[in-house]
Amino acid sequence: MSKLSPIINPEELLKLNNASDFILIDARGGANAEENYKNEHLKGARYIDLNKDLATVETDPANGGRHPLPSFEKFSGVLSKLGISPLNHVIIYDDKNGSNAAARFWWMLKAIGHEKVQVLNGGLQAAIKIGYPVSSKTEIFETTENYPISEWKLLLADIEEVEKARNNDQNIVIDVRDKNRFDGLTEPLDLIAGHIPGAINVPFSENLNEDGFFKLAETLNEKYKDILGHTKPENVIVHCGSGVTACHTLLAMDYAGIEIPKLYVGSWSEWSRNDRELATKV
Repeated sequence: MSKLSPIINPEELLKLNNASDFILIDARGGANAEENYKNEHLKGARYIDLNKDLATVETDPANGGRHPLPSFEKFSGVLSKLGISPLNHVIIYDDKNGSNAAARFWWMLKAIGHEKVQVLNGGLQAAIKIGYPVSSKTEIFETTENYPISEWKLLLADIEEVEKARNNDQNIVIDVRDKNRFDGLTEPLDLIAGHIPGAINVPFSENLNEDGFFKLAETLNEKYKDILGHTKPENVIVHCGSGVTACHTLLAMDYAGIEIPKLYVGSWSEWSRNDRELATKV
């Protein structure tokens, strides 16, 4: 059986609309995300919240960053609440081309071994544009037994590993934030502007074409192979501000047929609050 692509196009989703064997998840972010979901969402979609469901937000981001991963017990309960079991086909969308929380949820499901999970290419807007039905009704669905979770099966890095990797020629540390944040010209979310010394900047936005869809898998494969060379996945660490948009690049790599490297969940939000060496280009 061929591997399921991590990306599903709107036309493919539309064909699945009358099927009953997939679960659609709305992972939009922002202050009004849940209200926006209630006002209009893709028909049948169930809502998930980044802060409440996909992270355990601490009072001090110095301990794990702004969006640390939740405990296995908490995440299992979230999946149960959403009615997701190991055999379900899960399709996730947001309204920021996957960079809100869709890719983060995709990574978390992949990391617990869930096989059938995809992110909607182009997101909410693309689905509406081709005529996928929308709704403002409360979606009714059944919960399931707690999802069995024992470990994160995908690679993770902590702050100490990043410290060692950034000074090692055998490692690559990738920062996926936009160039102005990397260069320290602006910082809208964290206390200090700049980047981890030794990291390279590969903005996640470069995974997308001008229409907001993922570039062709072949194009992304060529791009990331040029960047990574022969570096092993376990020697590549990808991060962002708080471990969310970094997952967009991990998704792009998987789509491109490249083995998923390590995620540094704490990212800049943790690093910049721990008296670590900082760098800017100003």
